Amino acid sequence: MATATKTQARRSASLTGAAAGKRGADTKAASAAAAGSGAKRALNGAGAQSAVKAAGKTAARPARAKTNGSAVSHDALDGAAIDAALDDGPAALEAVEPAANALGDLEFEVQRPDYWDKACADLVKRDRILKKLIPKFGPVHLLSRDDPFVTLARSVVGQQISTAAAQALWQRVEAACPKLVPQQFLKLGHEKLAACGLSKRKTEYILDLAQHFVSGALHVGKWTSMDDEDVIAELTAIRGIGRWTAEMFLIFNLARPNVLPLDDLGLIRAISVNYFSGEPVTRSEAREVAANWEPWRTVATWYMWRSLEPS
Repeated sequence: MATATKTQARRSASLTGAAAGKRGADTKAASAAAAGSGAKRALNGAGAQSAVKAAGKTAARPARAKTNGSAVSHDALDGAAIDAALDDGPAALEAVEPAANALGDLEFEVQRPDYWDKACADLVKRDRILKKLIPKFGPVHLLSRDDPFVTLARSVVGQQISTAAAQALWQRVEAACPKLVPQQFLKLGHEKLAACGLSKRKTEYILDLAQHFVSGALHVGKWTSMDDEDVIAELTAIRGIGRWTAEMFLIFNLARPNVLPLDDLGLIRAISVNYFSGEPVTRSEAREVAANWEPWRTVATWYMWRSLEPS
């Protein structure tokens, strides 16, 4: 009984207003559908749980990828060490500095979503935590990259290695394939891609990705108008692309306003810290908190990530 009372108290404290509880019930079915295929979400075996490097206008430099709920700031690796690891092969590279950095060291162009200000104003009114966080971090917003294929290809290259190693590896890929289009990757082939330092698995993943783009299996031109789950279904059909990566793509490439990446450990930890005084949080509890963020769960997630950055 005491445990049940404690859980109820925690849940009550995490939401703002009686309407939040109703929203949680109303969205439970939709959230459960979005949370399907639980064990398969961790980047198809890559085990990466991180947030994409991004930053607001007021930041001095882009925030690093987030892992286990905190901003990862990898020490710069010695360039010669990385080059040596690349020359020694994929296994050596991945041993240099393993890290959950699923989307690599992406460079994003600023693209402020047109819904951002409205979302912030709405969230400040309805959520007691975001009422404090949003003004604290000022006019920050997610950044975006335009080219879907390059974004996804770099996500594959950057899996399970540090941002520095991912950048060095991507530079080799760029040198071998300067046009960075699917057709050129397919023409380059397995042997030449592997010569860039890619592991056998990553090489296969990138070629499978390129084949999906070339074959027309993906409705890239329709993604902007397709439902989130339909885009996720297309992306996760590609080897090396799991649900978490697909959700990050929805957030950072398509700028979808209502994505809730429950597999992101940074988000779960931020909810724990901000709403439950650091106590462990279940997916169900996180989903219940997020019900109060509808239809701006992307924006709320962004501020959750920012809340974990060092002051």
